[in-house]
Amino acid sequence: MTRSKWQKILYEDQGVSDNYVDETFLDELKKNLYIRSYDYWRAAQESGTFTQQMCSVCIFVVVFIYMDQEKLSPQVLFIVSSLLTLIGYCIKVIIHDKQEINNKRTKMDDLKTAVIFVSFSLILCPVLVSLTQTISTDTIYCMSTVMLLSNVLFHDYGPYSAVVSSPLSLNAAIFAAVCLASRLHTPLHAFSIVTFALEIFALWPMLRIELKKRGSICQNTMSVLVGVIASAALWSVSPFGATIFITVHLLINFACPAWLCRLQSSKNNIYGPWDEAIINSMEHPKVARN
Repeated sequence: MTRSKWQKILYEDQGVSDNYVDETFLDELKKNLYIRSYDYWRAAQESGTFTQQMCSVCIFVVVFIYMDQEKLSPQVLFIVSSLLTLIGYCIKVIIHDKQEINNKRTKMDDLKTAVIFVSFSLILCPVLVSLTQTISTDTIYCMSTVMLLSNVLFHDYGPYSAVVSSPLSLNAAIFAAVCLASRLHTPLHAFSIVTFALEIFALWPMLRIELKKRGSICQNTMSVLVGVIASAALWSVSPFGATIFITVHLLINFACPAWLCRLQSSKNNIYGPWDEAIINSMEHPKVARN
């Protein structure tokens, strides 16, 4: 008797095992259907988002060292950082669309938040100075290092990732600032460094996002400007550390994107009849609502 043609069904006994396939099974094999080709300069530009955050951490650490060595007064730090924050806020208001401003917080709400934060910081800064007196300085520095690394690791750089957590990143940076503030000399020192930490780790990233939306020129300018400031600041403290920092900075900005683009040719994603079925919710609105 002539054997019937094998079909990809399980509800009928065809005289073969359930995992049987014939020679036509691989005819539907497709490779690299959704491969995304990366442009080198575009990838280098996007990597600047990471190095900008890395530079922010570097600038914060250098400012703390200057204050610990009494080379920078807390009054100067507070005045300069406040002026820069005011300038940044004005830039953000200017580049915002009218619809976004009307739908979100008003300028009065932002002013109230700033006043409340400054007031609570001034009240609590005497406590911050003596907060970790029973803990050794080495332990404080170790905890601060771990927290600042966590800030860089969990920061939101744009693409979705399972490790991204903006609240965790910000809380880690503020915790590091509080730990380091407890090793400074006066309550005013603690107040200035904590305020500066909020400005550079909370407000500055928000402004970076807005400037990045304006185009590649703003993004590249920020990367170069912040990189130069961080490198110069670190060089004044440790030329050897600045050399390592500049090397890592260049590797991340230029070498890693080139490596990424080169590895794209090695991708070999396969698609075929063995893939799980995916329901297209756009074609089935009832399913999407359920």
